[in-house]
Amino acid sequence: MKAEVAVGVGGDAAEEVEGSGEEAAFLRGSPSGSLRRRAAGDGCADMRRPSFRSDVEHAAAETYLVTRLTLTLLQYLGLGSRWISKFLALGFYAILLMPGFLQVGYYYFFSSQVRRSVVYGEQPRNRLDLYLPKDSKGPSPVVAFVTGGAWIIGYKAWGALLGRRLAERGIIVACIDYRNFPQGTISDMVRDASQGISFVCNNISSYGGDPNQIYLIGQSAGAHIAACSLLDQAIKEAEGEVINWSVSQIKTYFGLSGGYNMSNLVDHFHERGLYRRIFLSIMEGEQALWRFSPEIVVKEASVKAISLLPPIILFHGTDDYSIPPSASKTFADALRSAGAQAKLVLYEGKTHTDLFIQDPLRGGRDELIENIVAVIHADDPIACANDAAAPRPRRLVPEWQLQLARKVSPF
Repeated sequence: MKAEVAVGVGGDAAEEVEGSGEEAAFLRGSPSGSLRRRAAGDGCADMRRPSFRSDVEHAAAETYLVTRLTLTLLQYLGLGSRWISKFLALGFYAILLMPGFLQVGYYYFFSSQVRRSVVYGEQPRNRLDLYLPKDSKGPSPVVAFVTGGAWIIGYKAWGALLGRRLAERGIIVACIDYRNFPQGTISDMVRDASQGISFVCNNISSYGGDPNQIYLIGQSAGAHIAACSLLDQAIKEAEGEVINWSVSQIKTYFGLSGGYNMSNLVDHFHERGLYRRIFLSIMEGEQALWRFSPEIVVKEASVKAISLLPPIILFHGTDDYSIPPSASKTFADALRSAGAQAKLVLYEGKTHTDLFIQDPLRGGRDELIENIVAVIHADDPIACANDAAAPRPRRLVPEWQLQLARKVSPF
């Protein structure tokens, strides 16, 4: 039962890269000779081998980088019992859901509809994955997605299940990677996300996307980062600064299970195992919390900046203990008070991971996906009719494993 509240209307390892425009220019100027394009079409075995080798090389470089950053991270975490128990729970959680993760992983690595690691900038994590619909008959709507991961373990591949589900509905999805802590702090993450959004806005037509139908989605920490990017861009635009993408290019922002007032969440995260010391390091100190709290920024932004914002829809589960649903409610209230269009959708009994992981793995009707698709296809009666006739996704994980995973989830 859903309650709906309306609040108003690593090193330079080889990468697999496709595309044109800015991307091609970047490749021509890249100092790394290992960056390659995959040949268009089916190709032959000899053409595919370099791409596979580049994936292996990239995985090795990423493993080295992650190991080095993990050691740095451990210096911040110390031997606290809460984060250790969370880490063990995460391992058990992943094992329980492994049947689904393996199937999604096979799609991610071997589907011709997935373009992995498209370069959008010069930093090591400035890559994005594209999920393309089959048999598109014209320019497709586009979703730019910023995944979560507690600002520490986020990765673009975490959006594979969402990308697959939306691509099945004729929507292109760009999953944007960004630097995590300790490789970067919050300002780096916001900068990376904004640059990724800019790439989507300015280049998605090369992949069959409609530049006039771009939507922004953020999940968990990614919802916070995406909201910061959106507000920062609106303020720059209102003040007449030179910009690479315009807030007017985003038709709707969807925030899923996000936190938007960092000052109110410091103690909550500390109790959940994201200790105050490390969280404040991520946020660049206690004095900077207000700068990276969209709820506070909205209250202080100019009327002109607020008027530039697209409609905002916030989704949250009522049983979310990682980030309480009140975080979305107070942000929605602040948006409405400032004059922005905002809507809050609460999912009764849903946890932090139900909406994004367990429900899609369950197959059948997915209420969150249906709500997002309904907004994107609202002005396209043919797409709406196709949605109504679309077959339900099949189950990827047995129900008992989903229920047990729900109980042990560290999120």
